[in-house]
Amino acid sequence: MNESSARAKVLPAILLLVGVAAVGLPDQLKGFDAEITAGIIEQAEAVPRLHALLVLHNGDAVIEHVQAGPGLSAPANIKSVSKTVLAALSGIAIERGLVEGTDQPLVELLRGRVPVEANSNLGEITFGHALSMQTGLESTSGSNYGRWVASDDWVAHVLTRPMVAEPGGRMIYSTGATHLASAALVEASGRSVLELAREWLGDPLDIRIPDWMRDPQGIHFGGNEMVMSPRGLARFGELYRLGGIINGERIIPEWWIEQSWTANGRSPWTGDDYGYGWFITEIAGYSAYYGRGYGGQALFVIPDAALTIVITSDPTPPSRGGQFRHLRNLVAEVVRSR
Repeated sequence: MNESSARAKVLPAILLLVGVAAVGLPDQLKGFDAEITAGIIEQAEAVPRLHALLVLHNGDAVIEHVQAGPGLSAPANIKSVSKTVLAALSGIAIERGLVEGTDQPLVELLRGRVPVEANSNLGEITFGHALSMQTGLESTSGSNYGRWVASDDWVAHVLTRPMVAEPGGRMIYSTGATHLASAALVEASGRSVLELAREWLGDPLDIRIPDWMRDPQGIHFGGNEMVMSPRGLARFGELYRLGGIINGERIIPEWWIEQSWTANGRSPWTGDDYGYGWFITEIAGYSAYYGRGYGGQALFVIPDAALTIVITSDPTPPSRGGQFRHLRNLVAEVVRSR
């Protein structure tokens, strides 16, 4: 047996051992070259703190690699990818008439949750500004995060921050902004965000959405601490890749996906655009959309390459600087190899 023949027989077995479902021809993995796929897994193993890599191509799992953590079917903390899920719920709420639209003033939705000492320019902030993190209010993330989540009223704390930019102006990364959107959904629907998530996404997608952290007033954290399995998150990503329809059922309005993938602001760190819950960029020559969370959690959807990619990592501090660059390089390698 020559070297190439031996490699063709051995590689699929190796890939199965490292967590890849090899199906089809001996030297292929559902359109992915087996040798290149082994190289992708080797690259993944070199990424600090990475737990799992799940790649769907045309809806089929072509890479299922686990090197740490709870695996692909167990819930994992997706951190700020929660903002991407919250944005989906927001679009559904608009479609159902619970929210008038992204231009509806936030104070109309928050009602009695607005404190008397709220910023005087609050009336200019819209529901869409909260989703795109363009409220103009001082950020509650970064060095301000601890003080915010230790406060007695998270919504009031955000609304009393100083105005540091014009509403609708530059993107100011702030989980407090997206938490305002969560509170607005609670007021508009009269239900918890957990109930909405389970009914509007969990049930139709057949994915488990466990309970997650709430603020002192009982509002589910809008933009952080959601838990979802990598398989569940991938199915959510597929929903966007397929234009909001899965198994013939319309779950998310197509117009909302288009708006979510249209730039509103720009990340001050990466320079990537940001829509509603999604960063917008180009990877290996393809338009790509992604949600990212602290510590190396990521969901990438690349429609023209028929790819949905989920990455989970150790979410506990410290998170090494530059980790997202490793993840992005890994995704680029997957795109080039399809």
